[in-house]
Amino acid sequence: MTRSGLVAILGRPNVGKSTLLNQIIGTKISITAATPHTTRHAIRGVVTENDVQVIFIDTPGLHRPKTSLGGRLNETARAASDGVDVVIAMVDASAAIGPGDRLALSTMLQHAKGDHGARALVVVNKMDRVAREKVAQQLLAVSDAVREVAETMNRPELAEVVEYFPTSARTGEGAPALLTYLQNLMPEGPYLFPEDEISDVPEATWIAELVREQLVRKTKQELPHSIHCRVSEFAWPHVTVEILVERDSQKGMVIGKGGQLLKDVGIAARRQLPEGCYLELRVSVEPGWQKRNDVLDRFGY
Repeated sequence: MTRSGLVAILGRPNVGKSTLLNQIIGTKISITAATPHTTRHAIRGVVTENDVQVIFIDTPGLHRPKTSLGGRLNETARAASDGVDVVIAMVDASAAIGPGDRLALSTMLQHAKGDHGARALVVVNKMDRVAREKVAQQLLAVSDAVREVAETMNRPELAEVVEYFPTSARTGEGAPALLTYLQNLMPEGPYLFPEDEISDVPEATWIAELVREQLVRKTKQELPHSIHCRVSEFAWPHVTVEILVERDSQKGMVIGKGGQLLKDVGIAARRQLPEGCYLELRVSVEPGWQKRNDVLDRFGY
């Protein structure tokens, strides 16, 4: 008899959701960077072993949106928690519990309501960055926050069903124990994905995301939110990725002096692609796309 189920991972930006997913899957499924909102879509990673399949859903960071894009990212994260078996709210062991954390905890508890609600877990991540005493303090702090959120919902009993796990997504500490616990929670049923599949991300989307990851890392805080990447031509081994920015001035920033930044991005992205891939990068301007619903619809947000 096989078992399978869905696990949504929620949290504020930069808490380590994508890194944890990659660590558990054992390969890179979701792009990562130190910049908030690197993840823009719900991304599924699949672990199948010992007759149990766990489908993890990585989500955009919950935050106070300032643009139409930001609002849609929040909606994507919340929607990913509908109909799942487990909702994980992840918090940072090295940072105070803030509004984004409370939003994640609230969303987790909302989906845990009812007899058939999801199981609720809090993962305190980045334990490698702080002393053991600080991890223990953060576990107590987030436990208090869970109780406060449950009380504001007039459902204080929900706080009693929450489990807590300390992890380091970067080093992998705590991840095996977390996976084993989740596997034991999965209900009986057929596999939802083929046994050898580890992600549902289309290849073209994956390539575009690899390019965006390198752009986000190399432009740092200057314009990452203004960048969108999409594959405009795919005739393997030739792949063309179009990089869209919001203003003409940003186009020059992406290209770099003498085209060097764009060249570096292409080199870094190609290293993660199969040998022989010919990757071409083009930069275009889509004015104010983050605030334009028609463009966001076209881009698939």
